[in-house]
Amino acid sequence: MAEACHRILQTTLIPAFSPPKKLYSSPYAQCAAFPKHAAVRCSVSTSSRTATEGQKIPWGCEVDSLENASALQQWLSDSGLPPQKMAIEKVKIGERGLVALKNIRKGEKLLFVPPPLFITADSEWSCPEAGEVLKRNGVPDWPLIATYLISEASLMKSSRWNNYIAALPRQPYSLLYWTRAELDRYLEASQIRERAIERINNVVGTYNDLSQRIFSKHPELFPEEVFNMETFKWSFGILLSRLVRLPSMDGRVALVPWADMLNHSCDVETFLDYDKSSQGVVFTTDRSYEPGEQVFISYGQKSNGELLLSYGFVPKEGTNPSDSVELSLSIKKSDKCYNEKMDALKKHGLSSCQCFPIRITGWPVELMAFAYLAVSPPSMSQQFAEVATNPLFLHKICFSCSVKVHVKISS
Repeated sequence: MAEACHRILQTTLIPAFSPPKKLYSSPYAQCAAFPKHAAVRCSVSTSSRTATEGQKIPWGCEVDSLENASALQQWLSDSGLPPQKMAIEKVKIGERGLVALKNIRKGEKLLFVPPPLFITADSEWSCPEAGEVLKRNGVPDWPLIATYLISEASLMKSSRWNNYIAALPRQPYSLLYWTRAELDRYLEASQIRERAIERINNVVGTYNDLSQRIFSKHPELFPEEVFNMETFKWSFGILLSRLVRLPSMDGRVALVPWADMLNHSCDVETFLDYDKSSQGVVFTTDRSYEPGEQVFISYGQKSNGELLLSYGFVPKEGTNPSDSVELSLSIKKSDKCYNEKMDALKKHGLSSCQCFPIRITGWPVELMAFAYLAVSPPSMSQQFAEVATNPLFLHKICFSCSVKVHVKISS
């Protein structure tokens, strides 16, 4: 699930795979061994580049490969997926994607992926003991699913998910694979730089926590040669780029094979959800497609930074109407009416510092309301609460008095 951009980086990664210390009598005894040196693609975008020396995950495929596509489609069909009007093919936007096989009408429902094909926190483990240990220790859904994915991937053909995992990218497009130097260089002026660093640190911290609390105490279930930082980087990269939240299933998160081959377009607004009548994940097209055209969904109205942070790609410049930067406004403590203004904000759950999105299509009127409150003089104290929470009141003032607001943004 990705869309192309244009920057190509060369970088060398040396993942810390640990060689097997001993062989365990466990479900993982037959899993593939990790080669000492193999190619790893460090992707800063969806542009292709030459692989560098590093460590190679022994499952999955190259991000643009169709070698396992037919096996995936056959497995899905055998597992209950109804006949499809789309097929996996190489595409110009997103490396691989779903392409129309026949005419598709606007307003047509597609996919119908049934729940038994979802990977969720409740999925049945090939190694039940491992799942029981994690659940007994209260591991949350995301790291639970990440560990489940590694567990099933390591079993190769012994796992029911083998055909799906074999079609997943060996290295997903993700900021998790960026080095600190790359983050500093390419996100130097970006507001998502700190969030990217925080996300990487969260993944590392999650692995370290699981390793210390659980994996090290159950090495027969979680051998280090399988459950390590590199495999967690892979699994979290997969989850960040493919996990979907299904509103009609109370916001449940799931990996949905086949549906996750759909790429994002800023020109469509349709999204994945569970359809109770057909009992499957579907989306409804908001445009028609001819045979050979790539079919798209929306990953949400996200800025370029949000798309890069979660999915590892950036749309072509100027094509994303939801692209935005955050503008931070605050009430100065030196303001003569600081306490009164804070009282007005607190009544509505607002703080002294608020962030607002500035989009290429404009900015929210709430930003103007906050800015007006920030510069309002003591003579307007009776109207502070209304200014802070009622944009219509601000419109009235601005249009009747032609007020221009200048706000000094605190650092």
